[in-house]
Amino acid sequence: MRRARAGMDCLYPPIEPYAVHALAVGEGHVLHVEECGSPHGLPVVFLHGGPGSGCGPLQRRLFDPQCWRIVLYDQRGTGRSRPLGHIANNTTADLLGDLERIRFSLGIERWLVAGGSWGATLALLYAEAFPDSTAALLLRGTFLARARDINWFYRSDGVALRFPQAWRQFVSHLHAGERNDLIGGYYRRLCSDDPETAAAAALAWRAWDSTVATWTLPPDTPKSATDALHAIAQARIAAHYLHHACFIVDNRILANAHRLNGIPGIILHGEQDRVCPITQSQALGAVWPQSEMISLPRTGHLLSEPTMLEAWVEAADRLHRQLAGSPPLRRRQPVTGGRWLTSRIS
Repeated sequence: MRRARAGMDCLYPPIEPYAVHALAVGEGHVLHVEECGSPHGLPVVFLHGGPGSGCGPLQRRLFDPQCWRIVLYDQRGTGRSRPLGHIANNTTADLLGDLERIRFSLGIERWLVAGGSWGATLALLYAEAFPDSTAALLLRGTFLARARDINWFYRSDGVALRFPQAWRQFVSHLHAGERNDLIGGYYRRLCSDDPETAAAAALAWRAWDSTVATWTLPPDTPKSATDALHAIAQARIAAHYLHHACFIVDNRILANAHRLNGIPGIILHGEQDRVCPITQSQALGAVWPQSEMISLPRTGHLLSEPTMLEAWVEAADRLHRQLAGSPPLRRRQPVTGGRWLTSRIS
């Protein structure tokens, strides 16, 4: 399928899903899952960031719909999955299990696993846990979820030094006694039964996140608007994971990188990324021989930046050409699948 070459125009044309599912994965969680592109294409699953962000129409356009069977889904408590903002039975282990349930329920043997930021974290953890299910990895803005990576964003001696005014505003939302544990203070407020308390904390949380993430973009770049319920849900899920160190042992991804042996991958990283410094992708590339790292000058953290979009689409096209001729791996026994509650085929 033909596409233009630069900026947003490098994306493939807008498409609608050919199937939309509600997948019950247990503990009351029901995932929104959609399939786009070609039912007979190579499978790819896209993992959104956050934690808590959810997927949208843009992600459907990242892959050639004539070549890929594109699987998008909203992680537990996010986007169109239900219940919205629910943090019970919502851990990294649960999310990895959900991925295998989706794969098994859709009858997929192996897929390209793609994601950025927190989505890259999940993609790496999944590939290390289920290497035989992972045909390749496509990553952006790697987040290794180590204590130092979390502290960089939520301590006064990290990226706060680059954005002192925004940091002061972020910190000032909490009482003085709460500021030694910034994430914990916000987490308690975001879980408050008082809607006004939770909404105010969510807006302050989002303001800090947006300031750091969008700093490379023009000043008049519009910010995405979300309603209060989704803003609270997104911030609550993010704080929930960060407050619990993302539910993984520190440095787990790099320590287990040997499990990625034999899995090809492309790592994209903006040189001006202030959310996840490029040193994280460099550390990953140093212990993953089959990976190729591409650093993008004058580019920050967001997938929506024109240079990043162009690099992503080109990388996906290249991986398709590589995987189309690769032999199948032995089948592994997957976890038990979820239960389809609804399925719409158009």
